[in-house]
Amino acid sequence: MTKQEKVNFVIDTLNKIYPQVPIPLEHKDPYTLLIAVLLSAQSTDVRVNQITPLLFEIADNPYDMVKLTVEEIRDIIKPVGLSPMKSKGIHGLSKILIEKYNGKVPADFKALESFPAVGHKTASVVMSQAFNIPAFPVDTHIHRLMYRWGFTNGKNVVQTEKDAKRLFPKDLWNKLHLQIIWYGRQYSPARGWDLEKDIITNTIGRKSIINAYLAKK
Repeated sequence: MTKQEKVNFVIDTLNKIYPQVPIPLEHKDPYTLLIAVLLSAQSTDVRVNQITPLLFEIADNPYDMVKLTVEEIRDIIKPVGLSPMKSKGIHGLSKILIEKYNGKVPADFKALESFPAVGHKTASVVMSQAFNIPAFPVDTHIHRLMYRWGFTNGKNVVQTEKDAKRLFPKDLWNKLHLQIIWYGRQYSPARGWDLEKDIITNTIGRKSIINAYLAKK
């Protein structure tokens, strides 16, 4: 297969498996999505979805959030991990939203990335999923699969994002990054990987990856 044929195979296969793709983090608007994505750093979506209802019952907007102390936020979100940093970030960005943006989350990469505890990936998720602006946020699943499929050198997520944006059509980014995440979880996980079920890697994957897998069998 040529590189373009491999790209087309990935797109076609993912569209067959996931014609409609759900957003992993539960939210109701850009603000609650921003908070949920921030909380998901080095945690799982399942854990975050268990904690956000508790937080949002008390404060689901920046005006109510700043009424809480950093310590009160930390006590609620402690199960997701990194609670000292995340609680300060949530309180701090909520204050900025009120002071600079009338309580509304801006649809702007630079503005989002200027918020405390918000990095490029978090900003990309919000831009993509809240505002439908093309972005390709790279998480561990996408980073792993792009390497397994031979689409990137796997050195870092910055390079992986560049390669993904170069290979895949821009109008597909928002749906495709979610499709790859779900595929990685269900068919090509880091642990407990069954190559026979992983049709994409089995078809187009790096020979070194496949041979290493088979050597362990």
